[in-house]
Amino acid sequence: MTTASPPAPADPVQGRGPADGGGRAGARGPARDVAGLGVGRALGFVAPALLLIGAFLVFPAIWTIYIGLTNYRLTGVEAVSPSMVGLSNYTKALNDALFHNALWLTLLFVLGSAIIGQNILGFTLAWVMRRTRPAVRRTVEAFVLLAWILPSTVVAYLWVAFFDRDGGTLNNILGTPGTAWLIDYPMACLVFFNTWRGTAFSMMLYSSALQAVPPSQLESARMVGASGWQTLRDVVFPHIRGHVLTNTLLISLWTANDFSPFLLTKGGPNHESETVPVYIYNVALQGGELGYSSAISFLLLIANLLVSLIYLRLLRRRS
Repeated sequence: MTTASPPAPADPVQGRGPADGGGRAGARGPARDVAGLGVGRALGFVAPALLLIGAFLVFPAIWTIYIGLTNYRLTGVEAVSPSMVGLSNYTKALNDALFHNALWLTLLFVLGSAIIGQNILGFTLAWVMRRTRPAVRRTVEAFVLLAWILPSTVVAYLWVAFFDRDGGTLNNILGTPGTAWLIDYPMACLVFFNTWRGTAFSMMLYSSALQAVPPSQLESARMVGASGWQTLRDVVFPHIRGHVLTNTLLISLWTANDFSPFLLTKGGPNHESETVPVYIYNVALQGGELGYSSAISFLLLIANLLVSLIYLRLLRRRS
């Protein structure tokens, strides 16, 4: 006569028997309150940060979208009682030759001073400084960081004096008295200025990234006779590709939204250095068209989001 076998004991870890799936690998229970705060206290801790984000990020963005749909102006009747105009501001921007000019100049500014200038100069400094004596490296890093941490107004004043046509430093160095660099070559001056000012971030990021390159691989490349370019291409860049992508995204977004060109040229002469942030300022505060400038600001926000999404997609593809 056979006897029935006793029921399987419950799993001491999961608290369930095999029949209800307690022994399955990867089964997860509900999230636990490790800190023992509870939902109310946890929300209390994050509430100040959420309030700041809402006050300084979410609300301004929503307000900008709303104003962009109106004919709101800085002065006049529209300043008191603006009316809804729908998408006419966006239609106007798409057909505005000055806005197209600002977009083109912004692309040149980002390409010349960020993607090419800061990237290449920052990596070059990081690559050269990695084998120098610590005292020399710290001195160079201090001077480069000084250019980055100084207020934009101070840096802009120094560069206005550097490019000045009457007794400017550059004219004295080149022996070209009377050359008005900020008038004759405004975009070239802005690219040079922003490259000098923003290289510190790229240099520090690449200095940290180069620490991840195994010295044994660099030594092996040297022993087999690889050239400097071959070493960079086949050994260094595969290890720091993610850092290059991150650095390029950050400095591109910062440069595209940078207002400091206004401090040097105010967008002139004749709109030849008027990037999108400067154009928005001129339209809003000098032209008084707050509704139109808000619409352009929202278009710039969308462009920033698209660039960020492309970056995230590239990261996922790389992983």
